[in-house]
Amino acid sequence: MAIVGIDTLLYGVQDLEKASQFLDDFGLQRLSSSVEETIYRLAEGSTVIVRSIDHASMPDDSAYTGFGVKETIWGVDTEDNLQRLVDDLKQDREVTLGDDGAWRFYSDCGLPLALRVFDRQKVIYSTDPINSSGNINRLNQHRKWRRRAIPKTINHVVFAVKDYWKTFAFFRDRLNFRMSDHQKGIGTYLRADGAHEHHNTFLLNCEVPGAGGIPRFHHTCFGVEDFDEVMIGSNHMTKRGWTHGFLGIGRHRIGSAIFCYFDSPVGGETEYGADTDYLDDNWVPREWEFRFGTASWMTKPPSFMLDEIPWDVGFYQGEEAYMRELKTE
Repeated sequence: MAIVGIDTLLYGVQDLEKASQFLDDFGLQRLSSSVEETIYRLAEGSTVIVRSIDHASMPDDSAYTGFGVKETIWGVDTEDNLQRLVDDLKQDREVTLGDDGAWRFYSDCGLPLALRVFDRQKVIYSTDPINSSGNINRLNQHRKWRRRAIPKTINHVVFAVKDYWKTFAFFRDRLNFRMSDHQKGIGTYLRADGAHEHHNTFLLNCEVPGAGGIPRFHHTCFGVEDFDEVMIGSNHMTKRGWTHGFLGIGRHRIGSAIFCYFDSPVGGETEYGADTDYLDDNWVPREWEFRFGTASWMTKPPSFMLDEIPWDVGFYQGEEAYMRELKTE
């Protein structure tokens, strides 16, 4: 075990006041604020820092343009494991230690990353039992009533990348990430070796329609307890005047998670997520036709989801097998 999840996300934004208001409405809990930054802290101990895109802390040599997450600090479980990862990275790239205890470097594709010891806290939920006909789990008892969605975890961060196979190889070989699933032609879902969420990052092919055509930040998923909290969050954000993103609300077939995306002034989209699959090293990755994997249902399906979609999923055979399949099509 080494990397246990996302310690910190540094956002570079165009309008700090508007971005902070969005995250306040979204339910993140402010830790501090000033004219230069707003800092949020989640129940698991992870941190979101929001600063102007022109702030001196923004990475200088990033290949990733636009607003959004400009640096991801991955949390490591122990000092020994941190040092092991840093020593390996130092063999072929510059790795620098910051005043905040984070070791900073760039991936092979120019993505700004960092590593730091992170004591990720276990969050406490009290999920309501589910009733169905003939299967009574909640007798003479209401489901809880909520006022707001309050995310407690950072589940994953997504980047549109130039070569998702090359970037996947870096995360696998240098940071010990595991492949969870491959969405054919779209990208790879990766789990940190010390985490159990279906994926902690998704490497999206930037050339697919809607991805922008250039390396950039795409979205962050913040974890809430259940579907009810997703919908309470959706209603509150809508009342506050924010608009849903491209896919709206639904459930992914890959990873099984409930999703709810919002277009976001912090860059890209910001997602509520709940009820994802949890994995360990016994998991066998799968390979999905991209539409079949996108959703089992959604409230506003795009045009490419309206046709009959083939049931197309199998076990992952590796990059080479996928490339051979492409050549024979």
